[in-house]
Amino acid sequence: MKLHELAPNEGATKEKKRVGRGIGSGLGKTCGKGHKGQKTRSGDRNLPSWFEGGQTPLHKRIPKRGFRSVNRVVYSVVNVKTLDKYFSEGQEITPELLYEKGLVKKGMPVKVLGDGELSKRLSVKAHAFSSSAKEKIEAAGGSCEVLKW
Repeated sequence: MKLHELAPNEGATKEKKRVGRGIGSGLGKTCGKGHKGQKTRSGDRNLPSWFEGGQTPLHKRIPKRGFRSVNRVVYSVVNVKTLDKYFSEGQEITPELLYEKGLVKKGMPVKVLGDGELSKRLSVKAHAFSSSAKEKIEAAGGSCEVLKW
């Protein structure tokens, strides 16, 4: 076999659709695009996905409710029972350590919540604590340190 004898496999390629080559081709005159209008022109479909043909869009027809505070802080939360499960007695827990264990998301402030029981003495550093979490950690002999965000 020589280089000039190489060819793609049977059925692997399709011939390009040749439009505008006479009425007998089936794709003459309007080239399969119908008659007139935006969709027959080149560069059509440059409309945003929410465009409804000039009708007032749904997001404008529905009433607005509530608001979102620009100062709202979204915490990555950890429960006391999770700390009890993953950490050993006397360990110092930081947001970086929680991230390494896959318990919180990176770049988010950490808040410790009080769901569950704590049987170990832990030193916990986080950006916020619920009152019940703080009570449980201190009752177990541990300490809570609030970090600045």
